[in-house]
Amino acid sequence: MSTYAYIRVSTDRQETENQRFEILRYANEKKLGNVEIVEETLSGRKSWKVRKIGALVPMLSKGDVLIITELSRLGRSMLEIMEILSILLRKGVEIHVVKNRQVLKDDLQSKVFAMAFSIAAEIERELISQRTKEALR
Repeated sequence: MSTYAYIRVSTDRQETENQRFEILRYANEKKLGNVEIVEETLSGRKSWKVRKIGALVPMLSKGDVLIITELSRLGRSMLEIMEILSILLRKGVEIHVVKNRQVLKDDLQSKVFAMAFSIAAEIERELISQRTKEALR
């Protein structure tokens, strides 16, 4: 079993330290062992397959753990997030979501949770985008 964390920020004006701190604190609390952190600064608008998560997903295998601060770090749309989760859960990877203190596994409850929070994240991003555009006008 290996433990990985994926940290993503959209622009170089954002910092990864908060995500790193939350992930390491969570990993220590849950006794998940050493955490290999994959970190990048790249917009979630880019396909997950060209981001570092695209290289990480094939490396993960049954019994591995992936820690993220929140589902929105995986992608910008609900469909993209669900695609990544589907692949990982079918492989037997446990996904730990720090913000919600949720562990996703290949079960119905995890799938419902992931879908609900993916939709909420997409709606939140859309509302932020609309408010920003209106403010700029």
